[in-house]
Amino acid sequence: MSADESIAAQAVDAQVLHDHLVQAGIEVAGPLTIDLIGGGKSNITCRVTDGTSRWILRRPPLGDYAAGAHDVGREFRVMTALAGSQVPVPDMVLDCTDPSVIGAPFYLMSEVAGRVIRAPQDVADLTEATRHELGTHLVNVLADLHSVDAEAVGLGGLGRPLGYLERQVSRWIRQMEAVQQRPLEHVAELSSILRGGMPASAETTIVHGDYRLDNVVVSVDQPTGVLAVLDWEMATLGDPLADLATLLMFWDVPGRPFNPITQGLMAEPGFPTAEEAVAIYRERRQVEVEHFDWYMVFSQFKLAVILEQIRVRHAAGETLGGGFDDLGKSVDFLLDAAMEHALASPTLSAYLPAAR
Repeated sequence: MSADESIAAQAVDAQVLHDHLVQAGIEVAGPLTIDLIGGGKSNITCRVTDGTSRWILRRPPLGDYAAGAHDVGREFRVMTALAGSQVPVPDMVLDCTDPSVIGAPFYLMSEVAGRVIRAPQDVADLTEATRHELGTHLVNVLADLHSVDAEAVGLGGLGRPLGYLERQVSRWIRQMEAVQQRPLEHVAELSSILRGGMPASAETTIVHGDYRLDNVVVSVDQPTGVLAVLDWEMATLGDPLADLATLLMFWDVPGRPFNPITQGLMAEPGFPTAEEAVAIYRERRQVEVEHFDWYMVFSQFKLAVILEQIRVRHAAGETLGGGFDDLGKSVDFLLDAAMEHALASPTLSAYLPAAR
């Protein structure tokens, strides 16, 4: 058994899953083969096939994690509701809420045939015109999500719109305090800025929570459009500008340090600039984009907390796969970037707890 097969077996017992699918009335042509395609940095993602059909299984990571995190049932609910809307999602197959089946709740969806673009080398074969069209479509899909009527698609109870930003800021500051096991710079200053400079939300929409290019599937032959949006575990009802800021946090600028996740992917020639992306969003939705400095600082702080949580789980031996060794550096980078962003804003720097 290879290392990858061993890891997949820890996440999902193939025979147990086979029997459960049969009992659920899902046609299974033969024994299941399970391959790990996500190493457990967030929810664990596996490809499942019976030799005829191909599915994707999502389950929470191994070990302990914060209450409310890694909610695969939420992912299933949201994508089921969005089926048929202007937001492309995979076909949902099965939702299993019983953790005794494979050791955790999970869901199964059809695999969308396409490519996932994660790093600059993944767009090396694309022309600049294709990259520009892809970047434009990526922003437009997010704008389309924010235009979906949550009540009309059955997601009116997905979250509590009132006080969304207050709850989000309190949650991520609290989670940083709970997970922090090493000295981290700027946490106190950024907490003061986020609390003191918080804007009033202009509207409430469905928000994805982690929308970026490597969380969508695009066509192999014509990679200019989004075939499916994935990874909905943080979806809720909230402030759409928080979603836009999450996307633009990964929109790197040539000549400056790149974010640790996509490593300068959106800085490749052809992609719209961050300023152009905001203009595309504003035009698509016919809305104003205000107080964006605060939203950017919040997005960087939030991702820093998430990565620190994963780093701590990895140190405790509760992650699968590789790619975890530089998480500490990534957290430090994000906190530094958030602080730099805040200091460059006269409005936000006024909320620092002491003169710097």
